[in-house]
Amino acid sequence: MLRWAVIFFIIAIVAAIFGFGGIAAGAVSIARILFFVFVILFLLALVGGYTVFKKN
Repeated sequence: MLRWAVIFFIIAIVAAIFGFGGIAAGAVSIARILFFVFVILFLLALVGGYTVFKKN
């Protein structure tokens, strides 16, 4: 998922360079959403792994 966020970010940079403002804004918002979803899933996996494999 982080790969998709980076891809959309690169698309946004290229679109901004060529002057396509609407496409760049859309790609940035998609990249931002994917990045935050990735961070939330990462934190959930981190907490879940810590609680499941916690040693007594």
